[in-house]
Amino acid sequence: MVTFESDYNNGAHPTVLRSLIDSNDKKSSSYGSDYWSQEAREKIRLACQCNKAEIFFLVGGTQTNATVIDAMLPSYGAVIAVETAHINVHESGAVEANGHKVITLPSHNGKMSAEDLKRYLERFFADPTWEHMAVPGMIYLTFPTELGSVYCSHEIAAIYELAQQYSMPLFIDGARLGYGLTSEGCDFDLPWLARHCDVFYIGGTKVGALCGEAVVFTDKAPKGFFTTIKRHGALLAKSRLAGVQFNALFTDNLYLTISRHAINMAMKMREIFIQAGFEIKDSPTNQQFVVLNNEQMRKLATMILFETWEPINEEYTLCRFVTSWATTDDDLKELSNALQSL
Repeated sequence: MVTFESDYNNGAHPTVLRSLIDSNDKKSSSYGSDYWSQEAREKIRLACQCNKAEIFFLVGGTQTNATVIDAMLPSYGAVIAVETAHINVHESGAVEANGHKVITLPSHNGKMSAEDLKRYLERFFADPTWEHMAVPGMIYLTFPTELGSVYCSHEIAAIYELAQQYSMPLFIDGARLGYGLTSEGCDFDLPWLARHCDVFYIGGTKVGALCGEAVVFTDKAPKGFFTTIKRHGALLAKSRLAGVQFNALFTDNLYLTISRHAINMAMKMREIFIQAGFEIKDSPTNQQFVVLNNEQMRKLATMILFETWEPINEEYTLCRFVTSWATTDDDLKELSNALQSL
């Protein structure tokens, strides 16, 4: 059965897998000091045009978010995010499990508004009793967002300006970073992003790797970050597993090439739904959100795998269809045929 359920329900891109196989009989150092991790760091610094960047490889997104946030906040600190943010909705309280409150602001199609942020911070610090509260100490964005939207450069720049004004680090969750950077709605590149935040990560798990996320501190990592990684059980002994994959992803522009393919497939998919007469939400990324009535949803699920996102009312449901490096024209043809049978 063809699947559009997620962008990580397939294996690694063939080039990445080949690199793992080719390096398999070579011995290496551990805990991030292996040859491939060092090579990958240099390639990522070059791609970001950020020579001072400190880069660490972790396994998955939730682990990365929880570790970075815990490392950068004091024990009494809280992180600000929108109400639909991944750390607030889909990470099982991982941030709170480390003792940090997630403070939520309204979501505007998945995005944070600089105006909302400014209003909240002004009100918080104008309260004479603010020291009795969890103190906001970090700002968290996802790019692209949970709803497939992308920030414009002026939106991130405005949020980053506030972050600097209030001496708070801006952290950008890039689990699907490649899909955001190559989407039609994006008006900036990776070097620009690196200049407008304090830390971000480059998602590998959802963009061609078996697993792995590359955390990029654009200037300097927090003191003891390596130890914090280990404290979270996130330190890879066989660090080559991530290093080899990111070394491959950042060779010959593979990371963005993979991402562009998924975007191209998503735009073709979008047109298929539109031509078939279905309502589809505006998303320039590899996540497409389609409105199906419940009977259509049940019937389509017998032919195509996808994710039910949220009920709209008793009759209709918002469903998510996701493309990846592995999506083919034949997959889309099968989807088109299935829609015609509804």
